Amino acid sequence: MPLKFTLRPGEKVIVNGAVIGRGEEPGSFYLFNKANFLRGREVMKDEQADTLVKKLYLIIQLIYLFPENAPENLVKFETILAENMRVNPDSLEKMTEVARLVHQGDYYRALKATAKLF
Repeated sequence: MPLKFTLRPGEKVIVNGAVIGRGEEPGSFYLFNKANFLRGREVMKDEQADTLVKKLYLIIQLIYLFPENAPENLVKFETILAENMRVNPDSLEKMTEVARLVHQGDYYRALKATAKLF
């Protein structure tokens, strides 16, 4: 079953590292095979990562969108995760869930879980 998503006018999506933009009219797209994708509104830029939780989101995003750099970014993920757990002990359960998702390779769900923390 394909994944259907709709882009608003002017909205962008990243699919397997390629940026695809929508024109003036809204439109629906279908992904018929497994692909890594994020809509423009889900993409975090470096300058937006101004908290530890947002830095965690950013590094998961990089792992997800650029699997060729995953080994080095997974090391960074572990460092940022440990710092988050130390500074935010009240979020320990949610951080543990994010870590579980990342270790299972379920990066999109890890991003969604992390976004709920900010």
